[in-house]
Amino acid sequence: MSFSNISFVLHRPQLSENIGACARAIKNFNFKKLIIVNPKPTFPNDKILATSVGAKEIINNTKVYEDLESVVNKFDYLIATTSRFRNKNLKHINLNDLNKIDFSKKIGFLFGSEASGLSNNEISYANCTMQIPTNSKFKSLNLSHSTIIIAQFVSSLIKLKKSKYSKSKKIKIASKKDIQSMVNLCIKNLDKINFFKPIEKKPIMLENLRSIFYKMELSEKETRILSSVFASLSKKA
Repeated sequence: MSFSNISFVLHRPQLSENIGACARAIKNFNFKKLIIVNPKPTFPNDKILATSVGAKEIINNTKVYEDLESVVNKFDYLIATTSRFRNKNLKHINLNDLNKIDFSKKIGFLFGSEASGLSNNEISYANCTMQIPTNSKFKSLNLSHSTIIIAQFVSSLIKLKKSKYSKSKKIKIASKKDIQSMVNLCIKNLDKINFFKPIEKKPIMLENLRSIFYKMELSEKETRILSSVFASLSKKA
């Protein structure tokens, strides 16, 4: 287990102050990796640096990407945070379930924008969703507050060596990059046989397809087998 394997991903953050506060929060608990996707404010800027206080090195080392798809292959396991239950065919966990996660893998925690959180499409890139327990009548948390709660909890798990991941060490779990390549191959070949009909339903069909594969925790061997199956579709088309 290592703090360096954990990344905190802010998707479309709206406020400079929140970005800086998130950097400060993760440094409080020994984490170093902050990733930002399509931020509204210019990054970095003076407000971000001011609110990060002593975490300027976090800001200086932050990676910025234009879209979420460019980020997901950086992780073996991606957890999307949400303040509301989604009626999705996707595994949902709580904070206590984090002790089952193998933190020796590359883990990402995905946070949505302050205004709207994560869309169903954005959540479909994750392995699972997670909700921080709050007042059922007032679930909204500030972005930096959500970050610090998760950072503190995960930090405690790592320090106490409580991770009890159930997968056998002999089974190599496929990386997010391998799964993304497999999914893209599947979509490409399904396109060739005009699978996505009617065309106006293609976005939701793609969302559901990604959700199915990203939640499955496929092994490297299983991913290779499925990739071979999807490749054969184009040969028969």
